[in-house]
Amino acid sequence: MHHHLFRGILAGAAGTTALNTATYLDMAVRARPGSTSPERTVQEAEHRLGALPGGESAVHNRRSGLGALLGIGAGLGVGAAYGCVRTGLPRAPLPLLAVAAGLAANAASTAPMTALGVTDPRGWTAQSWAMDLVPHLAYGVVTALTFEAFR
Repeated sequence: MHHHLFRGILAGAAGTTALNTATYLDMAVRARPGSTSPERTVQEAEHRLGALPGGESAVHNRRSGLGALLGIGAGLGVGAAYGCVRTGLPRAPLPLLAVAAGLAANAASTAPMTALGVTDPRGWTAQSWAMDLVPHLAYGVVTALTFEAFR
């Protein structure tokens, strides 16, 4: 059982790289700024758990790093779950599993932001949804294909 979990984590790491690549490519092509939602999520968590140590510059840098680590953690966690689920559903269609992994990654990253009041997906525009879903679907496809490559 542990090897499925480990392969899932590795597949999630590859999927996270695909998600980041799609995001940064979109930023480069459309000259759009990066999202501040991960850092604001950390900031909201600080309000509940206590402030980060250091001066203003240090705290800003810590928020940025922790926000990115939250995304990586979500990607690895969803990859681990994918490994367990995929093993239990050997005949499930790969495209369906890829979409499900992408949607799970989207939920894993958006849920904490929503719970902390940083964002509300119900108010997102179609363009905002596309900007969020396309990289997460890239995550799902790469995670699924990578897991299969390990089989």
